[in-house]
Amino acid sequence: QVQLIESGGGLVQAGGSLRLSCAASGRTFSDYTMGWFRQAPGKEREFVAAVPWGGGTTSYADSVKGRFTISRDNAKNPVYLQMNSLKPEDTAVYYCAAGFRVRVFSWKNQYAYWGQGTQVTVSS
Repeated sequence: QVQLIESGGGLVQAGGSLRLSCAASGRTFSDYTMGWFRQAPGKEREFVAAVPWGGGTTSYADSVKGRFTISRDNAKNPVYLQMNSLKPEDTAVYYCAAGFRVRVFSWKNQYAYWGQGTQVTVSS
């Protein structure tokens, strides 16, 4: 059974930092694009960042460019999201996702596997 499990969420003040991790089990993800999405209350799930299989050029939503960094480690925890200079509008449930060789990173329908999410709350 394939599972993605996020961790690292929590409550932080504006301007602070958090590091999210995504642990995987059930298969290897070296051929999978790994992404992070988020969903705020009353809003649709939106793309945050992605890193393609084998590493390579990462992609970010405009709203997080320069503040968030995605990285991957195929050995154990396949993907991380370092979040700096957090803002109240970053408050959301953050989801890890995996899709086989996804090329259009922001298309959430391309991702076959999803975690259950971790809550990030940024206070002003």
